[in-house]
Amino acid sequence: MYQKYKLKNDFPVILVPRKESESVTLLVLFKVGSRYEAINIHHGVSHFIEHLMFKGTKKRPSTLDISKELDGIGAEVNAYTSKDHTGYWIKLRADKFELACDLLSDMLSNSLFDAKEINREKGVIIEEIKMYEDQPMYFSEMLFERLIFQGNMLAEDIAGTSESIIKMSRKNILDYKDSYYEPKNGVIVVAGKINKNTKQTLSKYFTQVKEPKEKAFVQKFNQFENKQDQARVVLHHQNTKQVHLAMGVPAYSHFHPDLYALHLLSVILGGTMSSRLFINVRERRGLCYYIKSQADIYEDTGNLMIRAGLDMSKIDEAIRLILKELRDLKTNGVNNDELKMAKDFLKGRSTLQLEDSNAVANFYGRELILTKKILTPDQKMNKIFEVTKSQINKVAKDILHTNKLNLAMVSPHKDKKRFLKMLKI
Repeated sequence: MYQKYKLKNDFPVILVPRKESESVTLLVLFKVGSRYEAINIHHGVSHFIEHLMFKGTKKRPSTLDISKELDGIGAEVNAYTSKDHTGYWIKLRADKFELACDLLSDMLSNSLFDAKEINREKGVIIEEIKMYEDQPMYFSEMLFERLIFQGNMLAEDIAGTSESIIKMSRKNILDYKDSYYEPKNGVIVVAGKINKNTKQTLSKYFTQVKEPKEKAFVQKFNQFENKQDQARVVLHHQNTKQVHLAMGVPAYSHFHPDLYALHLLSVILGGTMSSRLFINVRERRGLCYYIKSQADIYEDTGNLMIRAGLDMSKIDEAIRLILKELRDLKTNGVNNDELKMAKDFLKGRSTLQLEDSNAVANFYGRELILTKKILTPDQKMNKIFEVTKSQINKVAKDILHTNKLNLAMVSPHKDKKRFLKMLKI
């Protein structure tokens, strides 16, 4: 079981004890990400702040000063930025928990944001942007999100653009950070070996994180409104050996009553090595190396996406076969064996993932910060097992429509009209 409470400064805390563990993960999440940014000035600032948090504090003036304390005890430290939240975590042996609190609270409250470091890090982030654009497997997914979420900040890449990074000022960065990095907009999660001093240690270090006196930005984002009424295609010309494809449709938010049915549908369609797409596109026809489906979920929307690396010479056949599987799913639904397999798969995958304290901390933290309530893994799994075949079939009929299809491809192909003609399910 978990325990939830607040520090004196209203910073929410979740404790998730793991008796069998000798390590502990400290995770701090803030409800801010790239979809909160203004594209003309601040695009990429959420991700930029994450980088700069590791560049020195008043107490630890350099990256080396931060890293050597953790390297000296074999600890792990990292951070990540998503479209709707940002996280910082340290995993280490449990008897060093106070060091994790000292260091992470120091980074959050006392990072220097030195002008020289900011200018230097701009070059690093621009190279990171180039790296992802040079990887067709990842870039096709980025193109897909630009297409399906066009008109909303969800369409924009988390790291920003080279142009937005270059023009970003120190004041832009600090104003944005001070507006969102406050206790009421975050959550602290401790997962692993927890002792009687854990609460006292958290209070000692994290009550110093204060609410800003003034905020340059309002803590909200623009809701996504899906107005798509026809299939859409975007092609990125690149001399690849494979066609890298991302195809999908708008789907559900965290709060939709059919969300769990959507996850099961995704597993049946392309979530496993025995799924429909994997067997019929890869194993029986040999048209690809990788193919999978996934459901990406946000507070106000979501999508069902298929990703694949397809045989260049048989791309038409591959796309028609993928569309055939979508059509069959929509028309004929799923069977009992598929439903049972998908449920057991999600239960097994959840069990394996949650053996790690990092995954446990992220699970509970994201639950609270994105849905404002906590369902435990067992409670979520109960909801999965309550889903019926008719619910999944209803979801297939609800979301799989020709005029909602989006196709993004990285390949040598240039004729968009050719692929638009194919998109019928």
